[in-house]
Amino acid sequence: MAKSIKSTQDFVAIREIRDGVVILKDGNYRAVVIASSINFSLKSEDERQGLILQYQNFLNSLDFSIQIHLESRKLDILPYLQNIETVTKDHTNELIKIQAREYINFIKTFTEATNIMSKSFFVIIPYDPPVINNKQGTLSKLPLPFLNKNTPAESTESFEQNKSQLEQRISVVADGLGRIGVKTAQLGTDELIELYFKLFNPGEKGVPTAIPNQ
Repeated sequence: MAKSIKSTQDFVAIREIRDGVVILKDGNYRAVVIASSINFSLKSEDERQGLILQYQNFLNSLDFSIQIHLESRKLDILPYLQNIETVTKDHTNELIKIQAREYINFIKTFTEATNIMSKSFFVIIPYDPPVINNKQGTLSKLPLPFLNKNTPAESTESFEQNKSQLEQRISVVADGLGRIGVKTAQLGTDELIELYFKLFNPGEKGVPTAIPNQ
């Protein structure tokens, strides 16, 4: 008996990415925000305790769950070096050109001998829309095994309503993290596609570009 061959998409829980929103095959919504970091080790003891307390208060204030994802990748220094070469290529000062070449060689040697990692912090924010039970006229959540992954996409009106609920949660998270000095930016459609592509293709280099200003 021949066995059916499943495509890669059968193992991906995402149905579509639309207007900066991830829609899962079970009909639930997800938003992803990228967050800046805080150098905790440079803080005084009092500042550390204050940050811990504020972060605890933030978590306790949420009435929904969030997921925090840390991504570490080897830093691709090549674009930076290429930019230096471009800037100094037509420079008239020969001394600056020599210093630039020496600096580029130093960076190349240093990065080849040392693994320099870039870290990105993401917060995944969920919203699970209620499912209407037409027979009983009530709202309920269907168990996952009974959901059809090929269910048609929601209407524009339904999508906008659910997106609005999700945006309210995004605002709560952004405000809460902002109070402890962490800046956030929601990933758009292109950034989400890039992020998930690289999660499923770990050999690819680079990180999403929607990084909040430090």
